[in-house]
Amino acid sequence: MVLACWLPPAAHAQVGNLEQYLAAVRDDGRFVPARALQRLQEVETQARSAPLPVHAEFLTQLSNARMRLGQNDLAMQLAEELIAYARRNKSDVALAKGILNKAYITFARNERRASHLLAFEAERIANRTDDLPVRVQATISAGQSWAEEGNFPFALAKLQAAVDLARQSKSPSSLAAALNALTLLYTQMREYDKGFEVLDELLAVSSTLASPGRMAQAKNTEYGLALDAQQPQRGQRALLAALALERQLGARGMVAVTLVNLSDSYLKEGDYARTLRFANEAITAARLVNDEQVEATARLNIGQALLGQGRLQEGKQSVATGLAYYERTANQPEMQAVLLEYGMALEKAGDLRGAVTAYHRERGISNQLFEKQRQKAVYELQEKYEAEKKQRQIELLSRENQLKSTEIDNRRLQQRVWWLLALVLAMASAIVGLLYRKVRHANVQLKVKNQELKRQSSRDPLTALYNRRHFQEFMRSHAGKPQPAYGGDVVGALFLLDVDHFKHINDAYGHAAGDLVLTTIAETLHDVLRETDMIVRWGGEEFLAFLPAVARDGLDDIARRILNGMAAQSIHYQGQAIQVHVSVGFAPYPLAPLGRPLTWERSVNLIDMALYLAKAHGRNRAYGLRGFRQVEKTTLEAVEQDLERAWRDGFVDLSVVLGGTDGMDGASTGTAAHGRPAGASDGVAAAAIT
Repeated sequence: MVLACWLPPAAHAQVGNLEQYLAAVRDDGRFVPARALQRLQEVETQARSAPLPVHAEFLTQLSNARMRLGQNDLAMQLAEELIAYARRNKSDVALAKGILNKAYITFARNERRASHLLAFEAERIANRTDDLPVRVQATISAGQSWAEEGNFPFALAKLQAAVDLARQSKSPSSLAAALNALTLLYTQMREYDKGFEVLDELLAVSSTLASPGRMAQAKNTEYGLALDAQQPQRGQRALLAALALERQLGARGMVAVTLVNLSDSYLKEGDYARTLRFANEAITAARLVNDEQVEATARLNIGQALLGQGRLQEGKQSVATGLAYYERTANQPEMQAVLLEYGMALEKAGDLRGAVTAYHRERGISNQLFEKQRQKAVYELQEKYEAEKKQRQIELLSRENQLKSTEIDNRRLQQRVWWLLALVLAMASAIVGLLYRKVRHANVQLKVKNQELKRQSSRDPLTALYNRRHFQEFMRSHAGKPQPAYGGDVVGALFLLDVDHFKHINDAYGHAAGDLVLTTIAETLHDVLRETDMIVRWGGEEFLAFLPAVARDGLDDIARRILNGMAAQSIHYQGQAIQVHVSVGFAPYPLAPLGRPLTWERSVNLIDMALYLAKAHGRNRAYGLRGFRQVEKTTLEAVEQDLERAWRDGFVDLSVVLGGTDGMDGASTGTAAHGRPAGASDGVAAAAIT
């Protein structure tokens, strides 16, 4: 009867003991969580009454299965139960497992920083034990956390240590996990040769495991590495091999993800037929596991494929369906990337108006994200200074209390020993003077810190240019004040710049290269503009320049200087030369249709629309809004909504300045009124518009 209590149900009667049974279920938990959950529930009664190692492993796997099925609340309850159980029984192995599970669930909830801190804690606890597989898992998690924070040197050290520990453990599955993580890191670091070396060992080790899931995971890692290393054919072969293994395993969630990756792979090649085939299969697979994100991504791929086939209306409808998911989940970074790709697809399909709208939405999200990051940095700095201020106040109060106590003691001593009065008074005076000097010093330091805070709150930390907030405050403070009495030939001006294909630079060379591009642009703007001009980092890769007094007929020349100044810069990063161009929108300031000056916000909005015309019509060019015509026949709102149509209808005058290449002034300028490009020199712009 005792033996019977330990046996699993009849369906698993061949399993000799519960520990071996859980080991057999472990792979299912990673790759087929629904099946793992069912098998775990069948032995729950026995597992909960088993000895500590088996009980802890059961809770670990049960929590993991719940998490992979999207049941994060239940998974977290099980992780907390495991942590409490481990602490009651003083088991560091079980405690490390519980905290690791909690880290994974926290990550699934998009609480990345909290997840990283839990992973680091789990590693410290695991390293107190002799359990090598747990130490390997914890070290891998710590390494991946460092990588997600962008600290690749720390991540590399951790993951190399995980590989060494895995070799000591003689556990092929632990070694496969460590090699897989190291390959992914080399992919992120763009160390492709080293990545392929580790991948070869990963594939060899995975082939010995008789685990379709592990091999499918390795093949998916191979796909990511091959794709980034510009080997798309190898990447597609890896995905197709992974798909066959996942279907053999019955890993429906993995199948859905692989199908949508295949559709994306063929989309990048321009193979729209295969894109549509695999995207539709991905939708069917995603519905089986209720994966809305995969379905939404498939809809986006279908939409872009239809746009590529010239089926604009169908393509837009499919993209709108996919975008609805990202809007509902408020995932702004993903939304931004999707809109950028959508705008490029529309531009390629010839729908320039749709492309401008998509770019405009993408830029709005980019500005919001940039503003949130800047505000967060300012708030953190403010909190730091407030904390320091409070600490100084506490120290001062403490010293004052000490002084009061000293004075009381002095009075008692005065009553007992009159001859010490003079000495006591002298000492008290000295203490008061010292404290007074320290208070003055603290106040001076506080003033310096506040000035530094004010400076930092008005400057962009990367480029040291003024930030959007400073410009907004500057313009608000000047609103309503009399404007300088310039003559008709001298005006103010606003220039708005956006880096062309900046996402491609970040993707191809990394964010450090992107930062170098931004700082170089800031330096170039200082070179081509005057010291009296206000230069602002307006958003992520967007810059604004306010020129208080320039010649009205010199705006095109300034735009040309900016374009050619940027084209002349060859930015060198890790042995590679990066050529940078910008698109520009500009206008005199203030703009005054019908003699009524517009607010600066509306002026910026109009030059923003001019900027997007420049991007939609070929980039590396500038569109300038010179003025208005017959505005009484339309509305300013209509002009703002569709600047290009207003240009065609003759309500605005635009000038077009084409950028040169490699510092050579190959630019030409044309002016258009009533929708007709003027002058033979504006042939490129005319072709783009007509």
